[in-house]
Amino acid sequence: MEALAQELRQVVADAEPALRRLSPAAAAQRPAPGKWSPKEILGHLIDSASNNHQRFVRAQFTEALVFPGYDQAAWVQAQRYQQADWEELLTCWAAFNRRLAHVIAAVPAEVAARPRQQHNLHQIAWQTVPEATPATLAYFMQDYVGHLRHHLRQIPQTD
Repeated sequence: MEALAQELRQVVADAEPALRRLSPAAAAQRPAPGKWSPKEILGHLIDSASNNHQRFVRAQFTEALVFPGYDQAAWVQAQRYQQADWEELLTCWAAFNRRLAHVIAAVPAEVAARPRQQHNLHQIAWQTVPEATPATLAYFMQDYVGHLRHHLRQIPQTD
């Protein structure tokens, strides 16, 4: 899992300087009505990291990949990411993902690769897995990194 952990570290290392170049005003700008601003996208990515941190750790001690979901839009609104300090969001997001990379690297390969018959990745994964198809923790962790990359592409890289 070290390769995936390194990929996550690299995503953070590549994105962080560009994100820091965004002014607080640009970070608060919504591209269209009903769309998230960069602040809200980063807040959503913090929520994703928080939820998946627990999922990745818990999955090592169970035979099922079944985890609670969460209402992403409600979480973004409830935490008022639009009013949050941009620098604080950036620092939290980068640190949390570096921590998550450490967690991913620590997962034994045999645990990550073990097929799990019971899962709810058809409901909670970014790129879902059919309910009847076995899933692995390795897949779920890769899906997390793909989700992260997807949302980072939605954030303009300069003012």
